[in-house]
Amino acid sequence: MRSFRRMAIIGGALVLSAAAALATTPQQPEPADPKTSDCMSDDNDRRITGCSALIETPGIGSDQLSLAHGLRALAYSLKGMFEQALNDYDTAIKLNPNFAAALNNRAWAYYKLGQPENGQGDVERALQLSPGSPYALDTRAHIKQSQGAAEDALKDYNLAMHYGGREVVLMYQCGLRSHGLYFGQLDGRFSRDLVRALRTCVFMQGCDPLPADEDCRPAMS
Repeated sequence: MRSFRRMAIIGGALVLSAAAALATTPQQPEPADPKTSDCMSDDNDRRITGCSALIETPGIGSDQLSLAHGLRALAYSLKGMFEQALNDYDTAIKLNPNFAAALNNRAWAYYKLGQPENGQGDVERALQLSPGSPYALDTRAHIKQSQGAAEDALKDYNLAMHYGGREVVLMYQCGLRSHGLYFGQLDGRFSRDLVRALRTCVFMQGCDPLPADEDCRPAMS
């Protein structure tokens, strides 16, 4: 599924922040509690089950509740269940309006549902809160590309590589290679060849520089 790797990387960062938050409130279960562990699992079904149990926990704090909804939403997104994800992102953001990752991920869900205009405000807010986020920059680039603003999209893709470094560069290298636009090494190094390939993609209808997961898993593992 295209963009799985991107979402998985975002998920890793979100899980790390959740681990700290879910472990520091007296009302919360201890970190070893199965609900907490499951909510932070890499397995999406297990995460959904664990986060659902946490959401139903009496006395859970609003910040922790927001994180649990955000993590469950991410699991739904990774399963391609974007409508369900939107419901959880709405709740997560209502509880914590400054939840930058949830704002960006909700914008991405709207984009994947073919409603990029609905995510535009979210991604702009995410970038206000976290100006150097490569994933929010990538989201905004996709939205701009879908709206025909190719030059603006290209600027954001380049900024995403600047801030995201090797991980983001490697994603674009692999995605552009799958389109037959990039022929260099999959080494995570920024290059003129990569920039040229990215420019060509941005101006091509239907070209997404992100790879399908099955195309890049060996190179990016």
